[in-house]
Amino acid sequence: MNDIRIHGLPALHALRADYASGRLTPGETVAALLQRIAAVDRPEIWISRVDEAALRDRAQALDAQLAAEGAAVFAKLPLFGVPFAVKDNIDVAGMPTTAACPAFAYTPQRSSTVVEQLLAAGAILVGKTNLDQFATGLVGTRSPYGAVRNAHAPDQVSGGSSSGSGVAVALGLVCFSLGTDTAGSGRVPAGLNGIVGLKPTRGLISARGVVPACRTLDCVSIFAQTVSDAWTVLQSAGGYDAEDGYSRRITMLGTNCRRYRIAVPAVPEFYGDSIAEAAFSATLERLRALPSVEIGQIDFTPFAQAASLLYQGPWVAERLAAVGEFYASHRDAMDPTVAGIVGQGANYDAVATFNAQYSLADLRRAAENELQGYDLLLVPTTPTRHTIAAVQADPVRLNSQLGYYTNFVNFFDMAALAVPSDERSDGHPAGVTLIGPCGADQLLAAAAQALLPQSAGATAVAADPLPFDEPTVQLAVVGAHLDGQPLNWQLLERGARKRESTQTAAAYRLYALPDTVPPKPGLARVGEGGERIAIEVWELPLRRFGEFVADVPPPLAIGSVELDGGRWVKGFVCEPAALQGASDISGFGGWKAYLASR
Repeated sequence: MNDIRIHGLPALHALRADYASGRLTPGETVAALLQRIAAVDRPEIWISRVDEAALRDRAQALDAQLAAEGAAVFAKLPLFGVPFAVKDNIDVAGMPTTAACPAFAYTPQRSSTVVEQLLAAGAILVGKTNLDQFATGLVGTRSPYGAVRNAHAPDQVSGGSSSGSGVAVALGLVCFSLGTDTAGSGRVPAGLNGIVGLKPTRGLISARGVVPACRTLDCVSIFAQTVSDAWTVLQSAGGYDAEDGYSRRITMLGTNCRRYRIAVPAVPEFYGDSIAEAAFSATLERLRALPSVEIGQIDFTPFAQAASLLYQGPWVAERLAAVGEFYASHRDAMDPTVAGIVGQGANYDAVATFNAQYSLADLRRAAENELQGYDLLLVPTTPTRHTIAAVQADPVRLNSQLGYYTNFVNFFDMAALAVPSDERSDGHPAGVTLIGPCGADQLLAAAAQALLPQSAGATAVAADPLPFDEPTVQLAVVGAHLDGQPLNWQLLERGARKRESTQTAAAYRLYALPDTVPPKPGLARVGEGGERIAIEVWELPLRRFGEFVADVPPPLAIGSVELDGGRWVKGFVCEPAALQGASDISGFGGWKAYLASR
């Protein structure tokens, strides 16, 4: 593998492959990583670091576990030995939480729920990262710990507020990191530093133990090198938390397997940045050339108007609610720009708040109408880039520009995924963001991997459904719905997950049905004289089961199938009359083997 000390950490899945092959251990990774951090010499990335002795002890404990358990450890610990960082408005037990304001600092006794889950999955915490103070900003310059410089152009802003988290990933100091996202803080740093920023549906990741900015809008976000890495982290980080009043059981959408209908702004805004405009146009041209893509233009006005409400409406009062006591007694200890924004919250009363809510509801409905018939919205992650000097000279206006394509997303209860796209002609990274409705997280991840290959990485892993947090049904499939077969999309688009490849009990016969399109088999239970037939068991949400059954054409039906070992599940069966004249192909042991023989 590449030398971590020189090139930085590999992507998460590549690192796990190195562990599995024995080429690397967590102890060796941590030793090389500490040298990498020292060599990079970007102290402004960090607010606090895990003690080196404790970091080595954590790695050595994982080394011992790998030696004792072997490959089994990877199924038990999906993030085994993966270094990560967290934004310093997220609690880690025993480490100060500052929110980039030393006078505000406290030391929690318990970690946030999301950190607890990641550590339980085997990840290695490296440290806590810098941010725009109280997560108020999109630039990465509003911190007494220093302005976080862009990973590729140190004179330019890194983006914020999750500035340190984004740059730590971009420089290979960690495999992934946690940010938070209210107005775009989990996406702007991704776009400006050429990495992936996953902003999940609000409530999908617990916010217990997170210092709020706007609690009704906040969510924890994930930075990673690739979409599959970010999605793998989400598999461990997500889930309902009864201790978080804003945690939700999200009804997840499935993926698209046939055609993507993509909306783009009819008149995109780049604030005069012709290089950014050219990069976005190049991405659109590549997408238009794909047979699986249909692109249409929409009126972006309701999205832009909603974006302006975040800082030009009563939602700034929610920022005052979050830190009101501290603001009242320690305003002089705050960053002047942040204090000025938070202080504006006192200018709004309840009447203004309700009126703004009514306006937002109308804008949300107008946006829904614009997106009717589309699977997702595609926008530039940021319309332009700025130098640190320019932002320091004009902190509010230029910050506002960076949120043009991000501020509305949490207002509209949408999911978003920022990914690298066609590079700018000046050599700087450019990014686009895929945006979809509540629960579209998997759809966005799968679309990014399918349509924007630079986001997938060299070791792309399919974006399987998240662990189910709702009633499900298991279904045995035997023919055209098997993995890789022509009708498998009917399962995937309903959010199904493949659970196992197995066999029926030795009580079935399999027949090739004539005149079916696509070709299909029929499974019949015969008792004595039957054989074991290869099948797959898929799990899908119970709420989608009825519509799936409604699409099953005669002579097939959904009944019950006995598996090898005696367990029964729902599954495909066939009307006996349809088997007359059908070819008995039981001797092949399964449909795929029969197809291969032909």
